[in-house]
Amino acid sequence: MKVHTLQIPPEGKHYEGADPLEVLDLQDPMVVPIAPLSYALDVGLSDGGLFATGRIGSAFRLQCVDCLESFDYAVEVPNFACQIELGTSEEVDLTESLREDIVLALPAHPHCDWTGLKTCSGMHLPPEEPVQTEKPKPVWDALDRLKL
Repeated sequence: MKVHTLQIPPEGKHYEGADPLEVLDLQDPMVVPIAPLSYALDVGLSDGGLFATGRIGSAFRLQCVDCLESFDYAVEVPNFACQIELGTSEEVDLTESLREDIVLALPAHPHCDWTGLKTCSGMHLPPEEPVQTEKPKPVWDALDRLKL
């Protein structure tokens, strides 16, 4: 998403739209974007910088870490915010900031049963039973038995 600074009035400007999913530039075959990068941003200028706040989102096809099946997962960043210093160009590209926040919002270990609509067929280990251990004897017991 590119913003022309000369088109932003003093009170700021609202932008809504979508960038093609290619802007996400993900190289992981287990994380495939399936929807454009949508945004609803308020953009303004202040003290030599451009700020943007709002909501961004997209959808992905992820692979479950348990059963290895693919599933669709929506990612939304409801409180997106960034500030970029203005250079000599009148055009500022927010794409890298948008991409970074979306990638950071992706789950590290996706599970296909998060929505509750499906039961994962992957291997689930039973919960571990707590190990019963004997209480350690106090260190001072032997000294306490001494008769001085």
